Amino acid sequence: MRHPGEVMSTEQSNVTTTYKVTGMSCGHCEGAISSELSGLDGVTEVRAVAATGLVTVVSTAELDDETVRAAVDEAGYELVGRA
Repeated sequence: MRHPGEVMSTEQSNVTTTYKVTGMSCGHCEGAISSELSGLDGVTEVRAVAATGLVTVVSTAELDDETVRAAVDEAGYELVGRA
């Protein structure tokens, strides 16, 4: 039962995970990885930075590491693991 003045939140909590990826060297690399990872169910945002090799993924739920690895492999790069 709602109490007077209670605010109902419809906002989902998101999960942010950062991964280390090898082989990225330019903006094209960042785009290729971002494109593949954006296609995964629940992914809402991807930030890939070639200079650091870090890829930050925001999703609606925890992602399976092997699913992320397969997407990174499909883009032509190698997932080292979580950063």
